[in-house]
Order: sequence, then C-alpha cells, then structure tokens
Amino acid sequence: MGLPSKLATTIILAFFGFLLCSVTVTSVPNTVVQTVLCNTVVYSKGDPFGISLSYVVEELQTVTPTSKNYDYYNISPYPNAFAYGHAACNQNLTSSDCATCLDAAKTTMFSACQSRIGARSVLQDCTIRRILES
Repeated sequence: MGLPSKLATTIILAFFGFLLCSVTVTSVPNTVVQTVLCNTVVYSKGDPFGISLSYVVEELQTVTPTSKNYDYYNISPYPNAFAYGHAACNQNLTSSDCATCLDAAKTTMFSACQSRIGARSVLQDCTIRRILES
C-alpha cells in the first residue's frame, strides 16, 4: 500500500523546505577602505604615547566585538600621555566578523599613518580611530 500522490508530494516538498531552511548562512565583513585620515603630528620611538597607544588599540580590538552595539570608547590609564580611541562595527556582523574587520581597519590605519598621534580608518563595515589626549 503506497501513499497517495498528493500526500507524497506534500511530504517531499516539506522535506526539501526543511533542508533549505536549515542551511547556515555565513557572511564576511566588507573591509573595503572608505577613508583614512592621519594627523600631521608624529610621535617618536620611545615616546610614552606609543605605550598608551598600544594599550588602547589592543583593548579596542578585544572589547568592541563583545560590547553592546559593537561600539566602544577607551582611554589609556597612563598619565604620561593619554591615548584615546574609538572603534565600532556594523551591527549586522557577527562578533567574529567584527573582530576581523577591526583587524583590517587597524592594519590600514597603522600602514597609512605610521607614528602619527592621530589617525582614523573607516572601512565599509567598521571604523577605528586614535588620538593623543592632552
């Protein structure tokens, strides 16, 4: 005894519908560079600002992907040369994609603005900036 053809068709369509709905969708962050801005003032090797800057940028990369709305501001705890930073990601990204995008933004910022006290890198899906606070 077989299934009526209408019921068999319904079961088959439901099965394929289930398979289509259970496909995992993945995305990658859009890291196309929109703009890079660099301050004209430079800092030298050994300047306390470099230590502050390293602290701020590392924390921006670590905390932003786990913060609410992927939007995080930070200031270094070192009083010799306060570094200030901000990073944000498109809220449609996953936490991992936000981290990937910020890594690309950081690389772009440091490549274009070596030793500058202020810099900003804006990519399609994220942004990162840093500056000396006085």
